[in-house]
Amino acid sequence: MSENLHQMTNAELKQYLSQNRNEEETFREALQVLISRRNSETVRYPYPFDLANPEREITAILKAKINLTDS
Repeated sequence: MSENLHQMTNAELKQYLSQNRNEEETFREALQVLISRRNSETVRYPYPFDLANPEREITAILKAKINLTDS
């Protein structure tokens, strides 16, 4: 691999992923680098299929998020 993925910015990595989406190994390596940069304190929301009433619960999450940005 000629690209140094660890020196790329997140934006550059996303562009690289887009350009190499059909190259399985290259895509996997770049995605691993991007995923490794996630902030461990980021709020994680449940996958909709794990919710009792996905439509209602996702709507409530989005409304709460909108209310936070309006403040």
